[in-house]
Amino acid sequence: MGRKSFKGWLYLLPAILFLAFFMVYPLIDVLIYSVEEGYNSASQSFFSYGTYNFSYVLHDPYFLQALKNTFILVIITVPLSTGTALLISLGLNSIKKLRELYQTVYFLPYVTNTLAVGLVFMILFKKTAYTDGLINLLIHTFGGESVDFIDGPYWAKMFVMCFYTIWIVLPFKILILTSALAGVNPDYYKAAQIDATPKWRTFTRITLPMISPMVFYLVVTGFIGAFKAYSDAVALFGTNLNAAGMNTIVGYVYDMLYGDSGGYPSYASAAALILFAIVLTITFINLSVSRKHVHY
Repeated sequence: MGRKSFKGWLYLLPAILFLAFFMVYPLIDVLIYSVEEGYNSASQSFFSYGTYNFSYVLHDPYFLQALKNTFILVIITVPLSTGTALLISLGLNSIKKLRELYQTVYFLPYVTNTLAVGLVFMILFKKTAYTDGLINLLIHTFGGESVDFIDGPYWAKMFVMCFYTIWIVLPFKILILTSALAGVNPDYYKAAQIDATPKWRTFTRITLPMISPMVFYLVVTGFIGAFKAYSDAVALFGTNLNAAGMNTIVGYVYDMLYGDSGGYPSYASAAALILFAIVLTITFINLSVSRKHVHY
């Protein structure tokens, strides 16, 4: 090993130690916990090694409900938030005056505390003894019947959850896509104008291919972020998500560790590894698709 190579590894040593201690070691620990059957957190003992923990989790109604909620959240929020962010970014990119002001306004929710935004949403949608909430007042105005979006039917709660998640992730996506649009070479648009190319064709043939790496980045991180959703549900429906029927996979892991049914790190580890496998599979699928549709 040469002197320069040694110095390079020496510079990397703090980061390597940090990653090993906070990422590699916990992952190994989770793998061990997940195969320890009958683990007792009080006595730190277990019966044997096996796959019972995975079988228990996959047959647990609470986990299946959390899995359903998470998949619905992912399928709805990732495409909608990315598409909406792209439309808003295109609008902002076409504005000349007060562009910075509008960008700041759209970015404000991103720097606002998640729980604070959740409380605002709960006030807007929740029915109380004194009011039906602002959203229900609007529904009444158009002749509809009030709906309890927080403690009511499942579809109403899922609607609020998806709406809230899109609202939270939208500012970051708008910021990224606005920056990507600003980086497109204007000569391409000038050439399209000379050829009298329609705007929709300019978008599909120039704009979208040029910003496709950023779109792909947002889709991948959006999937990962949606699969890790938990604080959003707590902000809207409280800490007892199982009772509300709105738990997520991360919430299930937390409950198995620290909730009312906590003290089961083996079940929590098995659920965490299942989540890891799902996210890894989705990421590989996205990477495979990107090879054909993303232009670097």
